Amino acid sequence: MADEVEDEEPKKGGLIKIIIMVVAAILLIAVGLGIGYFIFGGEPEPDPSAEVNQIIEGKNTKVKETSEEDDNKEGEVEGEDGVLQKNVKSIPEVNSYETTYFEFPGDFTTNLKNSRKFLQLSVGVSTQYDEKVMEVVDSHQLALRSEILSTVSDFTEEDISGSDGKKKLSERLMVVLNAKLEKLKEFPGIEDVYFTAFILQ
Repeated sequence: MADEVEDEEPKKGGLIKIIIMVVAAILLIAVGLGIGYFIFGGEPEPDPSAEVNQIIEGKNTKVKETSEEDDNKEGEVEGEDGVLQKNVKSIPEVNSYETTYFEFPGDFTTNLKNSRKFLQLSVGVSTQYDEKVMEVVDSHQLALRSEILSTVSDFTEEDISGSDGKKKLSERLMVVLNAKLEKLKEFPGIEDVYFTAFILQ
């Protein structure tokens, strides 16, 4: 009978050890979860990039406010944070027409009046009328090229020297080309003549 009592005591001691270990493990898990929630849980930290965006948006708003208030002033404005910011004028909205360009293919080479020198140039034209004007210019290239060559050959070296000379040649070509379009029963819509190359040889 004494043997039976001795066998029950070690069984009870082993069972108590297991219960204590399970309770200790549960407590450790609960404490770990609590610490984890405290460190990583709760309210999420704000995203640093979101903070930067808010700061930038705030500065942009300040700059816009100052530029609208002081449209006619130039210089720099001190912001609330003490940083100098540029005071920018706003660009007014302007109703403008679309400009269409056409460049004659190839170069024009012709001799100048009373000179042994030749002028080589590339010519382009523009209009703010309908694109139809440039289609007409393209379809009458042969006649218009002839007009360009004969007009350039009427100018002397002195006539085309400097920016004023080039401007006079440009204006004369515009008049001549529009007159030719009128003769061809087309709308004279060329508004400007440009030189993309201008070489005197």
